[in-house]
Amino acid sequence: MVRILHLADLHLGWRPAFMAREQAEERRRRRDGLLARAVDLALDPGRRIGLVVIAGDLFETHCPEEPLVAAAVAQLRRLEQAGIPVVTVPGNHDEITYPNSVYQRRRDGWPGLLVTNPHPAHVATIEAQGETVHLYSLAYTGGVTQTRPAIRQFPRLDQPGLHVAIFHGTLGEGLGDRSLPLDPDALGRAGYDYIALGHIHKPSEVRLGRGLAVYPGTVEGKGFDDPGTRQFTIASVEPGGVTLERVPDPAAQKVAVHDLDVSPLPGAARVEAAVAALADPEAIVRVRLTGTAPELLDAEAIEAACAHRFFHLEVVDETDALSPALLDRWAAERTILGEFIRRMRRRMEEEQDEDERAVLEEALRRGVQAMRRR
Repeated sequence: MVRILHLADLHLGWRPAFMAREQAEERRRRRDGLLARAVDLALDPGRRIGLVVIAGDLFETHCPEEPLVAAAVAQLRRLEQAGIPVVTVPGNHDEITYPNSVYQRRRDGWPGLLVTNPHPAHVATIEAQGETVHLYSLAYTGGVTQTRPAIRQFPRLDQPGLHVAIFHGTLGEGLGDRSLPLDPDALGRAGYDYIALGHIHKPSEVRLGRGLAVYPGTVEGKGFDDPGTRQFTIASVEPGGVTLERVPDPAAQKVAVHDLDVSPLPGAARVEAAVAALADPEAIVRVRLTGTAPELLDAEAIEAACAHRFFHLEVVDETDALSPALLDRWAAERTILGEFIRRMRRRMEEEQDEDERAVLEEALRRGVQAMRRR
């Protein structure tokens, strides 16, 4: 059995565009510690790691800043010095195609095995934890690597040992050339014991023939739609099958979305207090206000009042209506706002189509908000 620390999509050097400059830089700095934490895990004797694979997108770009490259190489050198084989596969963000790619510039001195061949091939046979491991991979190279149709030719040596494939790509036809589409049926027929994948940020696993294909997911995500797993993936691979272990990374920053139903809250002050109650100074948080608003809410003001309680906070007003009692009071006024509410309510009463009534309800809410904030 060989225990593999399966890494992918670390995207070192990424900075969040949705944060203020200083905050974004701090997020980048913290996130760039991910590789060092992964190496620490691999060097922990209790984890018994025999092989580390990086299935693409170690870096956010093909030409990362030199201090970041030097730091990454130093971390991988720790594995090399400890006798733990490490395999690095370029991805689509840190693509090898370009002459100034980090992997073109550093290919001669890269720690461990750097995959550079543009087509699927047997790239090495190594010894790990007393087992013979045959490795197969490719580095997507624009204009050279086949992408249409999906790759269907996967080599496999007819020799004893474990057969491990590493690809940064998409199972199926994919979403474009740089997604590197891989034919799943062909992968299954190849007879690999383990297929280490990268490119898809959400973790998943699928049985392909005798082997298991695994996307470990990105440990540290990039935003609210890509929050990250906050876990490392270790695969114990043996001829009889694969066992996966997820190891929490306590240093990974939490990215969370909370839906806050404001309907039962009596006013904006209570809504603000409810947002504050979610406080986590280390977390990156989006709070979506939902339900029927007790009064006209100012999401930006609530966000500003609570922001110091979080590493980063966004408050989004997604309430679907305003309090009927509040609308009744405004509708009774002899004002432009009152006239607008009365007319919109009449249209809603006359409308038979439910979808159209929902549109009118949203128009009423937005119109009231616009006029009250003038």
